[in-house]
Amino acid sequence: MGNIGSEKSPKAVVALNFQESINVLHSRVTGCGFRISKDEIFTSLVAARNFVEQRNLRPMLMLAKEALEDFEGITTSNPNAVVIGLAPSEFHFEKLNDAFKLVLNGAELVAVHKGRYYKRGDGLALGPGPFVAAIEYATGAKATVVGKPESAFFHMGASTLGKDIDLANSVMIGDDAKDDVLGAINCGMKGILVRTGKYRKGDELQIPQERRNCVESFAEAVDMIESGEVL
Repeated sequence: MGNIGSEKSPKAVVALNFQESINVLHSRVTGCGFRISKDEIFTSLVAARNFVEQRNLRPMLMLAKEALEDFEGITTSNPNAVVIGLAPSEFHFEKLNDAFKLVLNGAELVAVHKGRYYKRGDGLALGPGPFVAAIEYATGAKATVVGKPESAFFHMGASTLGKDIDLANSVMIGDDAKDDVLGAINCGMKGILVRTGKYRKGDELQIPQERRNCVESFAEAVDMIESGEVL
């Protein structure tokens, strides 16, 4: 997510749905050459931790091991909530059944995000969304989604850049037409769809033509922003 401002080099906040902690993600992003501080990184995991703390929840964490670092210090005994993120190793019957029983008995269901699928080395794979939907279906509960495409997530992400950020003059860059681009547009931002990662041919047709910005790479998206050509 980058803000189009008057500065020569606009600040940026990375708002991703990965299973990595802030420390791991920061190392990976800076290793790619981006000059960005940890304070300028906002992820759905950060949003989830903030939500848990605000609600004084004691979550059962269905998260990848790499993500647990972002929940250090959170009480997880005698859980009164279930937090589901991108955690392939956790999505087996016994763990899902434990989550089902907790939610059925009143525990709050929290989705780090409800991505339908994501891209990994061997192709597309199920994201956390289908598993969140399974718990919802079995219990009749409705999950609180703290990540994309919820408007609150984009607002919180933009706030990491400063209090005076104008969402109408901000841009989301992503490979998911629904969660990235439409999510941003629905909260008043602009969006650019990059034909990489989980993108599939025809995804851009989900975006209204008058707001449709599609490029082949992240570099092209940056060029589009800097040239002021974003619809």
